[in-house]
Amino acid sequence: MLKLEIVTPEKRVLDAEVESVTVPTASGEAGIFPNHAPLVSALKPGILSYSQKGGAEKLAVSGGFVEVSGNKVSVLADTAETSDEVDVELARTEREAAEKALAAAATSPVEENAPLLQKLESANARITLAGAGK
Repeated sequence: MLKLEIVTPEKRVLDAEVESVTVPTASGEAGIFPNHAPLVSALKPGILSYSQKGGAEKLAVSGGFVEVSGNKVSVLADTAETSDEVDVELARTEREAAEKALAAAATSPVEENAPLLQKLESANARITLAGAGK
């Protein structure tokens, strides 16, 4: 078993014993199981999932870090929302705004567009988690 702790600046989202965790890291999705090697990585916006006693739960996260040490997984996220907490209309509005800003900045260097891409990925993750499709 793993001890999973998810914290945002506003609240402690989760503190539970889980069987496994999958997190969206800067270098791709990382599956974490008991006795995982130590790890520190940046999170990218996406879906974090974890399994408990046969059931799987998911959260939309945006930004932050994950640390694995021993059998403890600590997630420090900018935001973490369950599907019930996602405001789909707001997420769609944020996605449209990010898409328009990216289109307007199409000739800008990629580095300058990174915050816009992060907003777009975050909105897409929230919409996907809420089951509203793309």
